[in-house]
Amino acid sequence: ATSACLYSYIDKTICVKFQGGREASGVLKGFDPLLNLLTEDTRQLGLVVCRGTSVVLICPQDGMEAIPNPFIQQQDG
Repeated sequence: ATSACLYSYIDKTICVKFQGGREASGVLKGFDPLLNLLTEDTRQLGLVVCRGTSVVLICPQDGMEAIPNPFIQQQDG
């Protein structure tokens, strides 16, 4: 992602995925050239600064739908 792409997400809810599998969603309030992100109203965290080097994925929250993981084998009951 480039910083120019992120301007359209200012003041919109985004989902951020980090190295190690953690996720956070909040309202994007700002960013810098290193893609460090500032999010607000982050669930259970409040105001968060996301270090750009640990961010794996940034995507809009609107239009996202959770699906089952196709790589996990289902156990028969």
